[in-house]
Amino acid sequence: MMPQNNCTAQQMIEKVLSQDKFSQWLGISIIEIAEGYSKIKMTVRPEMMNGLGVVHGGIAFSLADSCFAFACNSRNNLSLALDTSINFLKPVHVNDILIAEAKEIHNGKNTGLYHISISNQKEHLVAMFKGTCFRTNKPLP
Repeated sequence: MMPQNNCTAQQMIEKVLSQDKFSQWLGISIIEIAEGYSKIKMTVRPEMMNGLGVVHGGIAFSLADSCFAFACNSRNNLSLALDTSINFLKPVHVNDILIAEAKEIHNGKNTGLYHISISNQKEHLVAMFKGTCFRTNKPLP
């Protein structure tokens, strides 16, 4: 049986974000949440640079991973990543504002498939992420 949902997708994900210290450290804020969908943003800070003088690839990956998690958990069905991948298309710079948008491709009983695009403030696509999740059929904690 699917978990009952007594609040909106937005309210559920705001609660999840309030308990997600890593997403808070990234500076993520929610733009829009709906069932099977999320759109979030963050600003890249100097401490996100790697030792080679460029923004660490894990920053874009982590933004996309949070966006993925928010979209696949938006129905109050605890969902965990099974498989993820990312393609980096353009460099990311300090002070860039990154916007990640997750779109549900498949919402199955046990799995879900999501595509997440990441763009900068100039609307340039900087990365594409794909995630498959496993549905536990348990409500969010």
